[in-house]
Amino acid sequence: MTSNQTEIQQRRGDIAARLEELKADALLISSSANVRYLSGFSGSNGFVVLTATETHFFTDPRYDIEARTNISAKVHVVKGSITPKILEVAKRKKLKRIGFESSWTRFDEYTRMKDGLPLGFSLVPVGRIIEERRMLKSANEIEQIRRSVLLNSEAFARSLKRIRPGVRELDVAGEIEFQMKKLGAEKPAFETIIAAGAHSALPHAHPTGHKLSANELLLIDMGASLGGYCSDMTRVIHLGAPPKKLRELYNAVLEAQLAGVNAVRAGITAGRVDQVVRSVMKKHKLDKAFVHSTGHGLGLEIHETPRLGRMDQTILQAGMAITIEPGAYIDGWAGIRIEDTVLVTTNGCEVLTPTSKEFVTL
Repeated sequence: MTSNQTEIQQRRGDIAARLEELKADALLISSSANVRYLSGFSGSNGFVVLTATETHFFTDPRYDIEARTNISAKVHVVKGSITPKILEVAKRKKLKRIGFESSWTRFDEYTRMKDGLPLGFSLVPVGRIIEERRMLKSANEIEQIRRSVLLNSEAFARSLKRIRPGVRELDVAGEIEFQMKKLGAEKPAFETIIAAGAHSALPHAHPTGHKLSANELLLIDMGASLGGYCSDMTRVIHLGAPPKKLRELYNAVLEAQLAGVNAVRAGITAGRVDQVVRSVMKKHKLDKAFVHSTGHGLGLEIHETPRLGRMDQTILQAGMAITIEPGAYIDGWAGIRIEDTVLVTTNGCEVLTPTSKEFVTL
């Protein structure tokens, strides 16, 4: 058994140990990220049924060879709808109370399951118990995230050489994603955000055919997926010398970002980190221009718990991977966001992102 398979077995054991607490005989996992977490399967159609003593994996014939070769579970390859096969196993194993991921299960899947169960069987909503465990990364997961972060930064550095007036936002996005793939990424962790000039005031702007001008701001938010694990970074650059007012905006956001990084440590709440960042933004009269949370967890998905927002009382623990990404957005003019991926440690945090936060001019 490989070290990765051993780690997956440990995850299953930890989750199975909670079945009694959840008043369930089994847990049906349908979220693709959670299926991968508990099986290693990265395809588009897989389900896991976890009991106290067994793991059942369900997929379709496209993944037959992959599943039987790589997944340490009782593999069921099903033609057509998988739901009847899951129900068949549940009945045969007398799994009368089946926990399901209420945050992920589609209503039509729930209805088919509910209608197909015999009298005396029931479905039990269990929420995000797997996501809770995923917040704490193992040494192997941390290494995967670290490698993803380094790849992402290298793709950024290579792409800077191709940015010049006349290049479209779409061209920049394409170059970044090409460099990621060239460096070994599976795919971007999310749609790359490239936003020039006033377009940068849209926090989740989509790249367009707009051509960069000789004196323009450019916001780049990018992340890579490597070995299934995500990275996330935002930097802004300026073609030509940025005006004083823009430098002042940049410096204010940078001050808030550094304050957030300095606040991160095991034992502090996610909401408290957000408060620290917002207090700096408020000092610069930018509190109303900061329209999103300070950051988020990341791992197998680009957005995981915890969410570093005002109301989040999650206590940060060593081994969590999160982002710190304050931003200020001025409609019709500009948006500045600075983002690093950081690892929570006992006494603080380790900034994994190596890319300089200097306001780059090209």
